[in-house]
Amino acid sequence: MSDLIEIIDSLENRISKLLHKYEFMKQQNTDLKEKIAELESNSELQVDQLRQWEEKFSALKNANAMLGSDEHKRETKLKINALIREIDMCIAQLSE
Repeated sequence: MSDLIEIIDSLENRISKLLHKYEFMKQQNTDLKEKIAELESNSELQVDQLRQWEEKFSALKNANAMLGSDEHKRETKLKINALIREIDMCIAQLSE
């Protein structure tokens, strides 16, 4: 009979330990899900910031090309030619 009681006590202890581990793992899982959500949000912010910086870089590059810097003479000429073509198309449409 005492063997049966020892077995039951042992099972109760094991079940208790498993329940504690389960609760700990459940809490850890919740914490990790929150961390993932935070990191995903942070990642989206960084992607948006990168996109904004790329747009600013492109605008600065275009402005530099329009100013006619020595580095971007070819780009400046192409941009001026494109603007002239647009103006010519507008004049042609107005004269119709």
